[in-house]
Amino acid sequence: MRISKPTIDDVARVAGVSRATASRVLNDAPGASGPVRARVHDAVAALGYRPNETARALASGRQRTVDVLAITYGPNEGWLGGHPYYSRVLAGMMSVLEAVDVQLRLCAVGSDATPAAIDAIAANATAGAVLATVTPTMAARFHRRCRRAVSLVATAPSVPAIEADNVGGAYTAVQRLHARGRGRIAAIHGPAGNPCAIDRRTGYRRAMRQLGLPDISADGDFLRAGGYQAALRLLDRHPDLDAMFVACDLMAAGAVQAIAATGRRVPDDVSIVGFDDSVAAICANPPLSTMRLPVEEMAAAATRLLLAGTVPTGHRERFAVDFVERGSTPRSTA
Repeated sequence: MRISKPTIDDVARVAGVSRATASRVLNDAPGASGPVRARVHDAVAALGYRPNETARALASGRQRTVDVLAITYGPNEGWLGGHPYYSRVLAGMMSVLEAVDVQLRLCAVGSDATPAAIDAIAANATAGAVLATVTPTMAARFHRRCRRAVSLVATAPSVPAIEADNVGGAYTAVQRLHARGRGRIAAIHGPAGNPCAIDRRTGYRRAMRQLGLPDISADGDFLRAGGYQAALRLLDRHPDLDAMFVACDLMAAGAVQAIAATGRRVPDDVSIVGFDDSVAAICANPPLSTMRLPVEEMAAAATRLLLAGTVPTGHRERFAVDFVERGSTPRSTA
């Protein structure tokens, strides 16, 4: 005996609302109260209802898409190929989207993007948006105009986020360097307004205070050239440095080149721990010890959350960050 799938009419009947109201709730459109929305979502859960995405796209005349919003630092034209983080975000999202009739669309704005630019992207979102690298102000504005948004970093309290333990990861990196006998540990930080960079700076400083070590820092831009220049400045001002925590692998690869350019050796003279565990870590010479950021898993989780329907305001999921040991740090004797 064939059992038919539940329809939107079944959802409306169980929730005690009209079909139009049920449709508004399922499309996260205005015009329904909180209690009504709760009844509709309860009916969806009870019936196991899943909307026909193709039919919804045909009815609206719009192909359903999940947007990726990224703030670019440095030259805008090279943002996608210039940093391995973005390819990892896309890989994680595509692992989910390839099984459904939903497309992926890339949206890049500069760090000086106007509110109108953010509003335009939010207005065109259909299935929702993954906020890959955004400031708290931008994230809050986007979320006010499109509730179907999930950030890959913690931003404003109301904005749903799939976040990594950046503070704990940076703290662990410093502790690992210190446990290997390093006492002059400098840091190269990321862009001042970037939430991940802010948290990694916090973790570094927390560890340095606990260890009673001086804060020796330089600012970078999450790009190789920025890491190279920052490392040169640090080595010029503090020639006795014996370790660096670098807030992303791409900058850390640049730091390795700067250390070699000054006649020093990694890890004998200066040990390095990066952050991300991207292809840049594996291709560096020597390969980088780093804190693994589970970007693909986080992006997949954010995409599944969007496709599931309404994203709860303030939703939080946190992923651990793990130490990966390679050639840029002395091997542990433990």
